[in-house]
Formats: sequence, structure tokens, C-alpha cells
Amino acid sequence: MQEDKNLQSYLKLHLIVFIWGFTAVLGELISLEALPLVWYRMTFATGFIVLFIAFKKIPLKLPTKTIIGLLFAGLIIALHWLTFFKAIKESNISVTLACLATGAFFTSILEPIFYNRKVILYEVLFGLIVIIGLYIIFQVEGNYIYGIILALSSAFLSALFSVINGKYAVKYDPTLISFYEILGGVMCLTIFMLFSQSFSISFFQPSANDLLWLLVLSSVCTAYAFIASVGVMKYLSPYTVMLTINLEPIYGIILALIVFNDKEKMSTQFYIGALIILSTVILNGVLKNRKK
Repeated sequence: MQEDKNLQSYLKLHLIVFIWGFTAVLGELISLEALPLVWYRMTFATGFIVLFIAFKKIPLKLPTKTIIGLLFAGLIIALHWLTFFKAIKESNISVTLACLATGAFFTSILEPIFYNRKVILYEVLFGLIVIIGLYIIFQVEGNYIYGIILALSSAFLSALFSVINGKYAVKYDPTLISFYEILGGVMCLTIFMLFSQSFSISFFQPSANDLLWLLVLSSVCTAYAFIASVGVMKYLSPYTVMLTINLEPIYGIILALIVFNDKEKMSTQFYIGALIILSTVILNGVLKNRKK
């Protein structure tokens, strides 16, 4: 029974990752800058989750300490999405997603700290190989340096969020976790935007096209995918989740090539660097599976 649950969760995770791959395409289709894009995404997603909670009549009560922790995790995921979409705007989908694949390397560093396990030497070696892959990308895509730095920051924040979330996912309802985390992100972004005077009349007048894609982004790619991803963490380890998430670049780059064609075509050296990173991540997963 447990094995069936694990398999179902793994297959469901692949569907979620495919949806997240489409998120990058939506980020390019939406004309808004990264900050308002993420604010709208999280605000709309909070609304969708509230409707789901009301429909299911799920009580919102959690320990105060847990709520504070979830709100903080919401800040982490907001910063992850902010740097992610900013990286797409500053470079392109392919560069951003290739760099996002370093998330497994960051997770291998963070997991020993959060879960009190020893550092695994071959993970360190794989981390060095990932750096070589990044170096190749830096060399051939030097005009996207700012975008690459943002994408790497996003990968680190994603890994940090995954590790933090792993502790909550085994204890609490995924819908409640998602609600408080996304609400926390909205609150933090709103406070920042109030102080930076980012709100204006034009801010609340997105185009019909942007509004349509924002609704898809916030409902399918955020509310559903977020709740579902937290749910699978009950049966899968944070590293397995992060490893599978690293297929997002493959799905995303393929979708970007289909939707944007020539705009997303990169040099041969870029694909070599990206292949080194992805191959290292997959090999790491294979070794971990054999060890288990």
C-alpha cells in the first residue's frame, strides 16, 4: 500500500513539474514586470485556495509557531518566484531553467544542515561538475550574466524552501500549508510595495491578455500545483522532490522552443553546459537509489 502511494506521488510530481515547466512560458507571455507578476500570482492563488478551503470546510487552526514558520517560508517562495521571473525577463527561459537545475546541488548542501546527516562526498564532486557546466554557460552566454545570477539565486531559494517545507509536509494538511505560505508571500510583497510606492492606478489595470494568463498561472500552476506538491512530500523525500523538479528545465525548454521557436534557440556550447548539469543531477539520483 505504501509503495503504491509512493508511486502515485512520484507520477503526480512529474505532472506538477510539467505544469511548472509551462510556468516559465507564462512568465514570458505575461508583459508585467517580475514584482507585479508575482504579487498578482500569489494574490489570485490565495483567493483560489480560500475558495477550496471554504468548499472543503477545512479548519484554519494551527499552532502559532507553525503559522509563523509557514509565513516565513512564504517569503522564501515569493523571493524564489521573484528572482525566477526576473531572470526570465533579463535573459530567457532556456538560460533561466538550465541554471535552475542547480537546485539539487544546493539541496545536497542544505539537507545535512536541516536533517543532521553527513555530507556525502560524491554529492560534493557532482557539485563541482555542475560548476563546470555553469562555467561553460557563463562563457557562451556572457550577455546574460545578470539573468544567470538571478536564476542561481532562485535555485538556492527553491532548495531552501523545499528543505524547510519537507519538515511541515509530514505533519500538516497540504492545503493549510499552501494557504499560509502563499498568504505570507502576499503579505511580505504587499508591505514592500507599499513602502516602495509601487501601487498605482495603472498597476491595477493589467491588459486582458495578461489577466487571462495570470488566472491560468495562479490557479493551475500555483494553487493546484502548490497544494499537490506539498501533498506528495508526505511520501517522498525533499531530495527526491528536488531531483524530480530538475526535470523542469527539460520540460520548460522544450515548451519554450515550441512556443517561441527561434527566440529560445541557443548555441551548441549552451546545450553542452546544460546537459552536463542535468546529467549530473540524474546520475546523482541513480546513485542514491542504488544506495537505498
